[in-house]
Amino acid sequence: MFEEKKKVAMRGAASALALGVLVAGSAQADDGGAAGVSMVSSAFYAALNDMLAGTPVSNEIAPLWLDADGVTAQHPIGGRDIGLNTLAGAFDGVASLAEGGEIALQDQAIAIFGDTAVETGVETGQATLAGKEIALEYRVTNVYTRTEDGWRMVHHHTDLSAPIIDLLASLHQ
Repeated sequence: MFEEKKKVAMRGAASALALGVLVAGSAQADDGGAAGVSMVSSAFYAALNDMLAGTPVSNEIAPLWLDADGVTAQHPIGGRDIGLNTLAGAFDGVASLAEGGEIALQDQAIAIFGDTAVETGVETGQATLAGKEIALEYRVTNVYTRTEDGWRMVHHHTDLSAPIIDLLASLHQ
């Protein structure tokens, strides 16, 4: 129990540090390329790990995204969230079910086209949601735009996860 709490505290500290670096110096730290995108990506995945620990993350997620009506997320549960408030709330919804786990981006590739960046990879890990342990492994695409404040996410898309969809369906029966 102590080790799990220690891991959660460490993830929270890492997430806060990543967000602090992003907010305080993203324009200066951004080399105009992959390093700036990678910094936002690292902060995003730190927030996802906080989410899997059961921590609401909308306040961590929001600064990483462009605050615009057209930002979107298509999560492993299906559907499409449109707008920053809606998609940030969806992450908090998962946090309300989460009891632990970890997720990481593997096989990361970043391609930059002017002021647009596309990141692809595979999200892997495990999560305990509503008391059930679920393996996480699906492809992901994240899209970023360069702003005067640095890179910001505009889209997050994963494959569907049948185990997560089945779990959510069982909770609504």
